[in-house]
Amino acid sequence: MSTDKKVDTKRKALASHLGDTFREARERAGFTQADVAERAGMSTEVYGRLERGLMFPSVPRMRRLCQVLREDANTVLGLTGRKAADWLQEAVDLPEDTPRMRRMVRHLRQLEDHHGEEALETNALTT
Repeated sequence: MSTDKKVDTKRKALASHLGDTFREARERAGFTQADVAERAGMSTEVYGRLERGLMFPSVPRMRRLCQVLREDANTVLGLTGRKAADWLQEAVDLPEDTPRMRRMVRHLRQLEDHHGEEALETNALTT
């Protein structure tokens, strides 16, 4: 096997490992892909591609995903096991910060955006 093919095979294996690890961490946390994407500041479609192993995150994005999912970067990268960093353990969800509550808030924001646009259109028609 040529060196290029070996490198490509290793890249695909790493991308697959990253995706699997992100998905498992997300499921353990009880998040949807949309929950993680919103918290990490990325689109749901891009996050889905990461989980499917079709792309690599940038280093800052990887760090943010590790924070959101409370997963140690060593684990995500498949490096030898180490206890998760203390800063990953510090964040604590408030009781009202459940996945269900976050989905409801996200839907309310979408409704507000939609109704806000309708109100602007109505005001424009009446003035």
